[in-house]
Amino acid sequence: MAHSASTIDIPVLIVGGGPVGLALAADLGLRGIDCLLIEQGEGPPDHPRASALNARSMEFMRRFGIADRVRAASAPEDFPHTALYCTSLNGFEIARIERPHHGGSGPTPHSPERAQRCNQLWLDPILRELAAGQASVKLRYHCRFEALREQADHVAVTARDLACDAPVSIAAEYVVDCSGGHSPIRRDFDIGMSGSAYVGHNLSIFVRAPALWEHHPLGKAALISFVEPEGLWRNLVMLDGRELYRLGISGKAYFDAPERVDADRLFAEVVGKEVPHEVISVRRWTARNVVADRYRVGRVFLAGDAAHLNHPASGLGLNTGLGDAVDLAWKLEATLAGWGLSGLLDSYEIERHPVGVRNVGHASMTYDTDRTRKPHPEIALATADGAAARRAMGDAIMRTQTAKYLTDGIALGYRYEPSPICWGEESPAPPLTVSEYHPTAYAGSRAPHAWLPDGRSIIDAFGKGFVLLSFDGADASPIARAFAARSVPLATLRVDDPAIAALYERTLVLVRPDGHVAWRADTAPADPLALADRVRGGA
Repeated sequence: MAHSASTIDIPVLIVGGGPVGLALAADLGLRGIDCLLIEQGEGPPDHPRASALNARSMEFMRRFGIADRVRAASAPEDFPHTALYCTSLNGFEIARIERPHHGGSGPTPHSPERAQRCNQLWLDPILRELAAGQASVKLRYHCRFEALREQADHVAVTARDLACDAPVSIAAEYVVDCSGGHSPIRRDFDIGMSGSAYVGHNLSIFVRAPALWEHHPLGKAALISFVEPEGLWRNLVMLDGRELYRLGISGKAYFDAPERVDADRLFAEVVGKEVPHEVISVRRWTARNVVADRYRVGRVFLAGDAAHLNHPASGLGLNTGLGDAVDLAWKLEATLAGWGLSGLLDSYEIERHPVGVRNVGHASMTYDTDRTRKPHPEIALATADGAAARRAMGDAIMRTQTAKYLTDGIALGYRYEPSPICWGEESPAPPLTVSEYHPTAYAGSRAPHAWLPDGRSIIDAFGKGFVLLSFDGADASPIARAFAARSVPLATLRVDDPAIAALYERTLVLVRPDGHVAWRADTAPADPLALADRVRGGA
């Protein structure tokens, strides 16, 4: 690309400096890829947004080298991630769903990491510092995207420096739109969004209430839904496990006139009495459960909320977006380095769109189940009918909503199928699950966790180039030679542990840079070059 001296030439431009954009910038930076991130705001949010990081996202943080920092910024280790349904905090408990693999420190049976609650208030600065610390990453705040135009070998982008009201010209080989649900790029390309017709109108009330659990008998809980005769229209989300909460209110009247909302009264009502507290800020927001019909147009990609939107009740939005970033980063690296073929970037939409559809669909289904519940008129009263109604609703919630909060299968068990860069298997694929994760190394799946003799998780071996796992002394040399001939980075890891060999089920297993299995068999293929070409985006 040859341009005027005033034009910024960059391989990758990221539009949007939220957690997905920052994670993508950090991942590219760790791979040595030059990129520029532009963000019209000034940085970290001043009002809480997403909080939930599932175990897979924490594995990404582990690979980035910041898992310890994220845990330190999360809720205290002993704060339970319980989901509680009640009439008020000083009223009646209706249901309680425990989440044993969430929070705390130490591994679980299926991951070296545990799900954490680290709101964007604290996560974004950690990701920003990580990205800014990479020599190949430039972050430019107060810089607003305005327009783009695709050329033969680049994307011409116009932005504006808001600090000095000056135009900024950028020529990028690739653009990744991480600008959120109101993406101007998605609108400019006229990309539709499909899914539920539901549109929710909500208020988010940021509250400080020190040691709130000392003022009610129901104990600590991370997620509290209030069941009232009018329905389930209020919820309280723990943010820091000490004093900060987000009170969510549903209703068009509140959304339309937030300045008239008595936030103190609403908070006192869900607590069930007046308690010491401070309302810090109030924001309004809309909820939708939809997925972009396309994730790519030419050299432009959508990721995060620009590609999919869901109600946050199941905690899937941020996690799905981080998965987008991790899938795309290594494919951009490979393409820019020259060893990725044309089909590699095509595989981004093919792999990630079904994940978006599944996750948004699950969030929509579980939220709608709560949203449409019709509580008994005496649900909050100390009457025989009220007690019977609470028992019946508690049973129904445990039966239908456990999958809303226990999503290990979604977090760890998603599989890229179909995928043009994974070598399919003849045996039937294991079923996808929601609440329970069942480890599998079936092609397209996340390579399962196991502890190596040196104390590392096997997951710690993945992240840069491809890794070829060799069990029982299987000969990896034909594949290694083929990858070297194609200049595809490959490391071979011999594993002599019979338990890990049984977990992976084949003596040769090829793992992609994002930690997903690309191929497995008991012997090298007859044409190892064909395998190398397939996984790097060839026909």
